[in-house]
Amino acid sequence: MNITLIHQLLERIGNLIRNETRTCLVEHGLLPVQLDALCYLSICNRFSDTPKAVTEYLGLTKGTVSQSLKVLENKGYVSKTPDPNDKRITHITLTAKGETLIAKAQPSQLLKKVWEDNATINYGLDGEVLQQQLESLLLTMQQQNQCKSFGVCKTCKHNQTLTDGTHLCGLTQLALSGSDIQKICIEHSK
Repeated sequence: MNITLIHQLLERIGNLIRNETRTCLVEHGLLPVQLDALCYLSICNRFSDTPKAVTEYLGLTKGTVSQSLKVLENKGYVSKTPDPNDKRITHITLTAKGETLIAKAQPSQLLKKVWEDNATINYGLDGEVLQQQLESLLLTMQQQNQCKSFGVCKTCKHNQTLTDGTHLCGLTQLALSGSDIQKICIEHSK
């Protein structure tokens, strides 16, 4: 195994995807960091749709995230609403316009084409194995760097399945919807 080569390959794949994304963003007048915020908001649950969570997930400064969210709100991609129980907290949700942009930008059309071709041409790529390996690599790197995992709620130790089949967050003591448990959470813990 050549770790330098693995690093270079991951970087090159990332660059190809980012270049394709930039082309999509130009027509919408957005920057990559703004799309990153939209992407995060499209996969997070209601406990994690705050400016603080966006900041932690992206690893950026509060100012950068604040300005990015302001642009996204002004362009109609997100809406902000105060938390009904704690007015210090603001929740950010995608609008229909934001959801449409995410659907257009993700997944990468280039990556999608490669996977579709793989099914017919057989490049020898095993998507399930690759996904598991990348997930494992990401989790290990997050642990090494002492980052939050932002894992899917249904895999969290706090997620409790009740006798009636509903779910409860053992940390917040709040009911979890079917949508909540399918999305990532800032409080995720294994």
